[in-house]
Amino acid sequence: MRLKHITQVIGIAALLSVAGGCSKFVDINSDPNNPTTAQLSLLLPSTEISLVGNMYALNSGTATFVQHTIFTNGLSRYQQQGTSFDDPWTGFYTQTLNDLQSIITSGAAQDQWGYVGIARLEKAYLVTLMVDMWGDIPYSEGTEEGPVNVSPPFLKGADIYEKCLVLIDSALANLNSVAGTSLVPATADPIYAGSKTAWISMGRSLQLKLYNGIRLVDPTRSANAIKALLTDPSKLISSNTADFTFKFGTVQNPNNRHPWHRSEYQGGKSFYMSQSLIDLLFNNDDPRLRYYISRQNTTAGLNNSNNSNGYYGRNPGDGTASPADQSRRSSFGIYPAGGRFDNAAINNLPPANLYLTNTGATGTAKVLAVTDGTGAGIMPMITYAMVKFIRAEAALTLATGDDARISFRDGITAHLSSMSSYAAANGGNALAQTAIDAFAARLVAQYDAADDAGKLNLVMTQKYIAQYGNGMETYSDYRRTGLPVLRTPLSPLNTFPLRLYYSEAELTANTNLGADPGQLQLAQQTTPVFWDK
Repeated sequence: MRLKHITQVIGIAALLSVAGGCSKFVDINSDPNNPTTAQLSLLLPSTEISLVGNMYALNSGTATFVQHTIFTNGLSRYQQQGTSFDDPWTGFYTQTLNDLQSIITSGAAQDQWGYVGIARLEKAYLVTLMVDMWGDIPYSEGTEEGPVNVSPPFLKGADIYEKCLVLIDSALANLNSVAGTSLVPATADPIYAGSKTAWISMGRSLQLKLYNGIRLVDPTRSANAIKALLTDPSKLISSNTADFTFKFGTVQNPNNRHPWHRSEYQGGKSFYMSQSLIDLLFNNDDPRLRYYISRQNTTAGLNNSNNSNGYYGRNPGDGTASPADQSRRSSFGIYPAGGRFDNAAINNLPPANLYLTNTGATGTAKVLAVTDGTGAGIMPMITYAMVKFIRAEAALTLATGDDARISFRDGITAHLSSMSSYAAANGGNALAQTAIDAFAARLVAQYDAADDAGKLNLVMTQKYIAQYGNGMETYSDYRRTGLPVLRTPLSPLNTFPLRLYYSEAELTANTNLGADPGQLQLAQQTTPVFWDK
């Protein structure tokens, strides 16, 4: 299913649920000839839905680069094409950004500053994410990046970051100008249900993420900005309930389930699970393996062997053709895709394991079907766990005065607790709090014994594991730090991509790209984003 169709399905289903949740939805407009308020109420959820819906290929492709999963053999071998990320590029510009600008323009004219503030934060989040992925991109304060100008100029990524930092300040001022704690009707905001406090914490956490992301460019500026944010850390995302995540639904017709569930639980499978990630979790007694990966067979193994433990994935960079293994390969589990929780026994666990064990493993593996799992997965964009790991990284590299050790521990426990609560609410098993605390304590002991480089490696490795489901942030982290060390691809066709290929349609239509846009495209593979020093 092409992404534009997926996005339409998500949008229709979600908007139907928005409308159904408000009995007087059609009565919002007292004047049928002046429907501006209703347009804002419709546009805001549309932007949140299209933001996440258009991430499918972007998230899956970058997750392949960092070995979270394997979306296509070509991307696993670092071979991009002009169509690899065409759908998200086009969708972000023609759908999400245009709608956001409409909210900003119309909302300002109506003094609807809650809508304006939220839209500005969404825009800053999305545009800086696009810079992280592509580097230099079209950008303006208005709508010219969309269909109004078919040949928009490309701005430098560093300049766009500066504009977005100003945009965030404006957004926070907009939100703070709204009296009370509620910004918009709850049904018009699928992510935060109109919570003023939550959106402000998202905005300040976005600032934290961006300043940490550019720390190699101007460490003094980053350190000072982060120290200022840490004068009141309670205004950052400070609990799992305040996570900036999008929650998918359970409906099949129209389908609003997590894209990975739709891909793998309803017909033929297009993904392989990354053997690199499987081995990382298995070899480190990490209980998250049962939540991330669901097995269809308890003895299948690498290369479709029949003498392993059912965790049948594919090594990064494996260019061989796929065998007849649709009913044997492992797939996405309960978290974050809303798939099936794997509670079957694992037949070769080390006896010394404490956390990845067969205690209570009473389930069986099965060929996955549309009825397995709920599909009500999540897209984690900025979470409490991420904030804690960012604070740990910044403390170690910028001397922000924060306690890196405590942030490291809190990031681990936050993620395990969030995953456990989600699983328990969606048909899986919860982790005991004692197990979560003990698992975190073991990693803290490793942290205490490590030198500075080892401490940073532990922080980035745990962030890498906790960000499963968001390949985009992990892709940026890896380019900035080189951590964790990834498995060498078996037969790469190119070097590790430092930027994504532009949309082929953009290169064909945009006359501002010079005489040889093909060379610009090829340079994307080896040209660092401005913050990647």
